[in-house]
Amino acid sequence: MEKHITLPLTEELARSLQAGDTVYLTGEIYTSRDAGHKRMCEALARGEELPFDPADATIYYVGPTPAKPGQVIGSAGPTTSGRMDAYAPTLMSVGARGMIGKGARLPEVVEAMKKYGGVYFGAIGGAGALLAKCIKRCELIAYEDLQSEALRKLYVEEMPLTVIIDSRGRNLYEEGRAEYLRKRNERAAEPEQ
Repeated sequence: MEKHITLPLTEELARSLQAGDTVYLTGEIYTSRDAGHKRMCEALARGEELPFDPADATIYYVGPTPAKPGQVIGSAGPTTSGRMDAYAPTLMSVGARGMIGKGARLPEVVEAMKKYGGVYFGAIGGAGALLAKCIKRCELIAYEDLQSEALRKLYVEEMPLTVIIDSRGRNLYEEGRAEYLRKRNERAAEPEQ
């Protein structure tokens, strides 16, 4: 199903999404990769607040390239999400709900998604220049020393994504693989003509 969503990603909205849905996001999202996630989790462990309000937030796992003159941001393709798996459950426990990246997630992350109503969106790897066109504003908010991995607040319009794992734990990667194998086995079992 195709859905156009205006952020923030509330729990009710997140729980309405299903693995396989095509989603077009509009609103504010935040960028972070593993170095930023580590710092945020260390800050939480010290009892400090995060550089942004995590309630119903969506985090894009991206390290954008520098913007060329006249651009809002450089190429902004997704980072492999597994690098954030050690930190994602902690961020979900304080209210972050949406994650955008590429690749598989660990069972612990899926369990946290089920517990907190999280959603994992897949973005197309290798399409960073096209995804950057959806980014209308970019503001550096923390960890400037991390350069491309610094925390940024982005305003996106109609960012095309696919729900890979929904809040019930349904996983499009697993379901797609199972469907492919089922069809392949059916074709192999058909008598030759």
